[in-house]
Amino acid sequence: MSLHQTGKILELFYSTNDGRINTTELALDEKGVIEDKYYDKDIQRSVLITSQESYKLAASHGIDAPYSALGENILIDYNPYHLRPGARLAIGDALVLEISQNCTLCKSLAKVDARLPKILKDDRGVFAKVINSGTIQKGDNIYLLNQQ
Repeated sequence: MSLHQTGKILELFYSTNDGRINTTELALDEKGVIEDKYYDKDIQRSVLITSQESYKLAASHGIDAPYSALGENILIDYNPYHLRPGARLAIGDALVLEISQNCTLCKSLAKVDARLPKILKDDRGVFAKVINSGTIQKGDNIYLLNQQ
């Protein structure tokens, strides 16, 4: 197995019943983001990874969406939307995530702007499940694992 650096973590978030929390560090295990309100709800959709490209796409349509508005846990400077289910990303020292599916759109995006669900139909993010537990930090490198 070899590593190919693809990008960095820009921002980290988790959801609570009181809203979204921006943090510098997230702990994850096989059930998802440990402090997130969706922890242990759906393993295949336990981590949402979004590229800054989604925010740039929204901005190109005149939509000023603040980071975390798309519901992401991890905002990165690499666009992973071409990755197929089964592709794996290593982050920081130990965490490994496996892409499980493209992100489906939800009605909550329309709260930001009614046009957003259509604009980001295929560009909102990807869901991943945790393969190796670990803690990640803002600024950590992201590596695409090549299975050989």
